[in-house]
Amino acid sequence: MTDHVEIDGDAPIFAIAAAAELSGMHPQTLRQYDRLGLVVPARTQGGSRRYSLRHVEQLREVARLSADGMSLPAIARLISLEQRVHDLTRRVRDLEQQLEAERQSRPGARVFAAGSTGSVVTLRHGTRVRRATELVVWRPRHPLSPGAEDESA
Repeated sequence: MTDHVEIDGDAPIFAIAAAAELSGMHPQTLRQYDRLGLVVPARTQGGSRRYSLRHVEQLREVARLSADGMSLPAIARLISLEQRVHDLTRRVRDLEQQLEAERQSRPGARVFAAGSTGSVVTLRHGTRVRRATELVVWRPRHPLSPGAEDESA
């Protein structure tokens, strides 16, 4: 039986030469894209560039879009938006995991509702609340007429 190992696509593991080879570009092109902010790799303490699998995919995408005639500023904007989506997706996944962990840690969580007098009422899970027959959402103190000035001013 083989163990399935999941690779972190954001792990900065490739030196510039390896990333250039994997993306089919010259290392100088990668340096230029870094300077332009198109594909910005992580840096080691010594300042060397380290590319992730996601960076390599971005480099391939830049090459494809550029070959299709898209300008580098447009490509930079597209990559920026894709990065934002990636970050937000990761954040949502993390929050969903936190929420599920919270739910698991509180199996007997209580449900609250507003009572007819405005008080907080604790309900058992699965209990339905009877509907009130009357509900006043808002009632003005003084009848308003068109063009009437505020009396308190």
